[in-house]
Amino acid sequence: MTNLAPVRRALISVSDKTGLTDLGRALSDMGIEILSTGGSAAALRAAGLTVTDVAEVTGFPEMMDGRVKTLHPMVHGGLLALRDNAMHLAAMEEHGIAPIDLLVVNLYPFEETVAKGADYDTCIENIDIGGPAMIRAAAKNHAFVTTVVDVEDYAAVLAELSANNGHTTLAFRQKLAQIAYARTGAYDAAVSTWMAAAIGEETPRRRVFAGTFAQALRYGENAHQKAAFYTDGSDRPGVALARQLQGKELSYNNINDTDAAFELVSEFLPSDSAACAIIKHANPCGVATGTTLAEAYQKAFDCDRTSAFGGIVALNSTLDKATAQRIAEIFTEVVIAPGVDDDARDVFAAKKNLRLLLTPGLANTAAPGLAYRQVSGGMLVQDRDNGHLGMDDLKVVTKKAPTDAQMRDLLFAWKVAKHVKSNAIVYVKDGATVGVGAGQMSRVDSAMIAAKKAERMADALGLPQPLTIGSAVASDAFFPFADGLMEAAAAGASCVIQPGGSMRDDEVIAAADAAGLAMVFTGMRHFRH
Repeated sequence: MTNLAPVRRALISVSDKTGLTDLGRALSDMGIEILSTGGSAAALRAAGLTVTDVAEVTGFPEMMDGRVKTLHPMVHGGLLALRDNAMHLAAMEEHGIAPIDLLVVNLYPFEETVAKGADYDTCIENIDIGGPAMIRAAAKNHAFVTTVVDVEDYAAVLAELSANNGHTTLAFRQKLAQIAYARTGAYDAAVSTWMAAAIGEETPRRRVFAGTFAQALRYGENAHQKAAFYTDGSDRPGVALARQLQGKELSYNNINDTDAAFELVSEFLPSDSAACAIIKHANPCGVATGTTLAEAYQKAFDCDRTSAFGGIVALNSTLDKATAQRIAEIFTEVVIAPGVDDDARDVFAAKKNLRLLLTPGLANTAAPGLAYRQVSGGMLVQDRDNGHLGMDDLKVVTKKAPTDAQMRDLLFAWKVAKHVKSNAIVYVKDGATVGVGAGQMSRVDSAMIAAKKAERMADALGLPQPLTIGSAVASDAFFPFADGLMEAAAAGASCVIQPGGSMRDDEVIAAADAAGLAMVFTGMRHFRH
């Protein structure tokens, strides 16, 4: 396998015309012959460049609305021929096939077409055939052919040719070949994923996942683990689409926790109230609504001030000066919000290490989507938990019914419990969490831990009693026995929201009645492992 390979003839066929004429002019100035197709050829000619149309090479015009133009031995022979193989060279000479040393192709905008909500037939027409075929051919023959699929690589190609007197190195071609195969793989993944959804295939025989490199990370969850961040190309607002305005580079754990915080705060529409979620290790340690963001932050902070130190703060509306000043009083890793005013930015400017992220909006937590989890030897795939409930969806199962105020707190607690690791118990009072129990093997323990945290915060705040007294409590799954419910009652809860569905529901309801609790069933659980 040779190291340096000359570039004397290039084929350019691109959907994205960004940088096209500059590339074409630079190649032409190097004495490289340019072949091209359709719109690419027209754009190059309009820039005053000499271009040979692929139709002149193949002897066939573009046909069938452009579906057939490069699928021809004159093209693929030029890409695939081994320059050091006598039989290949003889075949090229016999059939008049000239080598193609550089392929520049970017594909029909299938992903963008789907993202715009185009109809089925339009999406089908935006599936590129000739482009992937040429890319795969050129990349396979990277011993001799340089393959370019991304606009951002144009400058590197020109620099490589300039540095090597019109040649490219093997290492460079190998790198571009890997990028090329990743691109066609991601493209096919997008097509197959879209088609599965379009035809209602919920469990396709093969499911393909693809991502685009966003940034290298110093390490993963721990220092001995290598890591990187990849985006999936979706337009869902969140950490992937956020713009970092200040602070250190995000870490693996920062990204994971910030995603958890933003998904949670997105449950609360700013048109209803300001909302704040504080996350530590992917679990909420405080969530609240208020008439102002500053009030919401303070209520969330007062749920568990200890855990909030070094946490992630997510806000559902524009960060203002008053809220920024309160957040800045303690060490905070990341603040993420759909907006930030200049005064708030000035406050954070003194906190050089605080990472401030601006998102293009809130996530639609009711939107469909898929969630993935790797296991040994495979991948678990499920629908994103987009379950939402309103008051009309709740079934009162006790003699006592919740008041309207209690019902609001119950629904608030239910939204939060959806984002707490199971087993989850969440106490809420007046639109704010006052105790959160997460990730315990026993639901009883979760109820006890949340209550104990509330007791400690009451002491710290100088309150006469824990705020769990008179609170609403949510359980992410049913109470299998009455003991967990009684633990919540002992903490002072006055009303309960839970899925129901246990074999002992009657016992649990009877215990709630005996304790004077109001309880509603949702018929839906929110396990989060």
